Formats: sequence, C-alpha cells, structure tokens
Amino acid sequence: MSTTERPRILVVGGGYVGLYAARRILKKMRYGEATVTVVDPRSYMTYQPFLPEAAAGSISPRHVVVPLRRVLPKAEVLTGRVTTIDQDRKVANVQPLVGEAYELPFDYLVIALGAVSRTFPIPGLAENGIGMKGIEEAIGLRNHVLEQLDKADSTTDEEVRRKALTFVFVGGGFAGAETIGEVEDMARDAAKYYTSVKREDMRFVLVDAADKILPEVGPKLGQWGLEHLQKRGVEVYLGTSMDSCIDGHVVLKNGLEVDSNTIVWTAGVKPNPALARFGLPLGPRGHVDTAATLQVQGSEYIWAAGDNAQVPDLAVGEGAWCPPNAQHALRQAKVLGDNVISGMRGFPQREYKHANKGAVAGLGLHKGVAMIVVGKTKIKLKGRLAWYMHRGYHGMAMPTFNRKIRVVADWTLGMFLKREVVSLGAMENPREEFYEAAAPVSAAAAAKQAEKAKAS
Repeated sequence: MSTTERPRILVVGGGYVGLYAARRILKKMRYGEATVTVVDPRSYMTYQPFLPEAAAGSISPRHVVVPLRRVLPKAEVLTGRVTTIDQDRKVANVQPLVGEAYELPFDYLVIALGAVSRTFPIPGLAENGIGMKGIEEAIGLRNHVLEQLDKADSTTDEEVRRKALTFVFVGGGFAGAETIGEVEDMARDAAKYYTSVKREDMRFVLVDAADKILPEVGPKLGQWGLEHLQKRGVEVYLGTSMDSCIDGHVVLKNGLEVDSNTIVWTAGVKPNPALARFGLPLGPRGHVDTAATLQVQGSEYIWAAGDNAQVPDLAVGEGAWCPPNAQHALRQAKVLGDNVISGMRGFPQREYKHANKGAVAGLGLHKGVAMIVVGKTKIKLKGRLAWYMHRGYHGMAMPTFNRKIRVVADWTLGMFLKREVVSLGAMENPREEFYEAAAPVSAAAAAKQAEKAKAS
C-alpha cells in the first residue's frame, strides 16, 4: 500500500460495480489527479451469471473470474475487508488477510459490497446447504454431484444410493432454475458412463415459496420454463418452503420428506450485512439509501450502486427501485464513475436512468427462455433461440476482451468435444493423502526421538 498526498478514492468491494467503477474512474482521470484503491477479500471479480455453466462444466472456472490487479494495473488493490468507516475523520479500518488491521484515509468513497445469500434459521441448512454466489461454490457443487454418482455406482446399499441420487434445489429464480437446469443436464450426460446409474434413478426436486418460477421473464415464459423442467423429470413444488434439513433429511412445509446429500440454496440475496457497520443511511431491507445520482443520501463524497444499493428507478417512476441484476450494475457503475470524477472537479452530478432491456436465462445446453424489450414491444423467445440469446448477451457482458475470448473458446470446444465428467473432489482437501502417508512416519520418528531422550 502506498502513501500519497493525492486525494484517495476508496472503492469498497471488487465485484461488478467495484471493478467497472474503478475502471471508469481510471479512464476519465487525469494523470496524478487521485489514487484509486480497491479493497476486497478476493483478488478477483466473479461474473455470477456464468456460475451455473461453470457448475455444469461448460465453462472453465478460471474463465468466470477476472483478476483485479491485471484489469486495474493503475489502481491499488488490497486483499482484505473494510470493517468500519469513520465518516467524520474520513478513515476506513482495513483488516488484511494476515496481520494487524490498519486505518486507511480517503477523500471519496464508493460502496460496492454487493449481496450475500439470503438465508433463514432453518435447522440443518448451515451444515448441509450449498450456496451459489461464488466460483468456489459452483466448482464444489460440480465435484459434489459427480461424487454422488460415484457413490451410488459403488454401493449395494439402496438407502445410501437413494440419498446420493436425490438433489434438492431451494429457490426458483434465475439462480435456482438455471443451476438445476445445468446440473440436471450434466448428470444426464455423466450417467452414460456408469454401469448401474441411469437418469431414471436420479431425483431432482425444485422448491420455491412463490407460485411461479423465473418471475424475471414474465408469467408465460416462466410457465414454459416450469413445464420444460417437469418434462425433463424435475419435480417442482411451488407455494412451499423447507422446514428443516438435518443430516440431509429434507422436510417441506407441504409435508413432503426426502433424504438427500445435495441441498442447493438459491432462495434470493440480501445486501452485505457489513453495511450496518458503516454508519450509512439504510433502506428497510438493509440497502444503502441513494439518490438518483447514486450519491448516498445526505453525503456529497460517498456513492453506492449495485446489489447493495437502493437506487430509484426513474424509468419506472415514483417509489420504484432498480432490481439487483448485472444489467443495472454495469450501467450504474459507469454513471457512478463519471459522477465521482465530476464530484472531485466540482461539476454537477448526473442521474441514473435505464429502461429494462429484458432478461435471459439458460436451462441447460440448447435450452432457455428470453424476454427482450425493444421500444415498447416485448419479444418472447424459448428453446434453442433463447439459449443463443442468453449466451450472446452474457458473452458480450463478460468483463474484458481476454475473458470474452476464453469463454467463447470454451463454448466452441464444447460443440466438438464431449463434456468432462471428472470429479476433482480431492481438491477440497489436497493434503489429505500426503498427511496419511506422512503421519505414521512422523509418529515413528517422534517415538524414536523420545526413546533416545529417555536413554540419555
């Protein structure tokens, strides 16, 4: 970390908004005008819409993340967490990965912490649930599902086998529907290589408290998506929720009980709880309350955008807020970056206004739904064409030319080569085998040393 006399623009969070806002500021800034510092616990930004495809093995996990230091070479990138902010002194307290916490002074502040999984106090969820907010979870889910197929193929115990081949997904929004669609596709492909595991042996269950899935694409396409998943053998239970999942025993409110080793939780998101320690004005759901200029209410030097902000949706009208999606985050980040530069130079702020362009969702290979808004016309697509729209939109939205090329290369190879069905579950405990080999040797050496000490 460098010390500088120049004003510091502190960006808290290196996700979609943090990355794009920092890039915009660096692009518009004059040489030496300010120092841009980005603080995030991870040294990379994750493009979350591609997590389901990463979990299914359609995209390499390395290509779904963007290294912050590479993309922001002119910024300071600190790997750590901002724990508290003192607005009076304009100082942030930073807790690095290792070592003591320290204070970091700033002149301008950007809050871009994003969202975390919204959970409820359900017995067994913390111990057995798998989230889908980070690349680690997506790859962990992929390895876990393939391991369950390995287990089922290697056992003669019917109860163990049934539990291994039952997959429960809670949440029917984009994340839940896309993930179950991609994972079911992968499991169907993988089953071809097992002698005693067929798709008919597997049970996929999708649960949602709402009365529909994929609300973002509208009722008709949501209904088509529901029927499509059901045709593929997915059991869908709407208007119900999960009461408990202790030791993998899933109990739903509607009375259904199933045993499963795989419980995937995608039931919505909430603003990062760390916001409560920053002394900022928060909305009823914990979002930072901002004006249409993305300035935090009551402040002229703090801005916020993305999933952790409550931004007025001027395109819809009074009382509406921008939904938490990548479409808004990308555009808000650019306006925010421009406004930070304007604020630094004493120029007026610009208001954020963006009309919804639609929504796209992939439900596995060659399957999807899309709702595209052109003017006042809504174009609704389903099936293969919608899937092309899904890949086209997110391929374009993926940050950096480098990552766009790598993702397209993965897709192109997937057209000619079969999907990989290798589980690398040992990655989660890479030292286990070495420890087992070294532990007896270490124990014998320690005993020998003790004998020598006793003899002397």
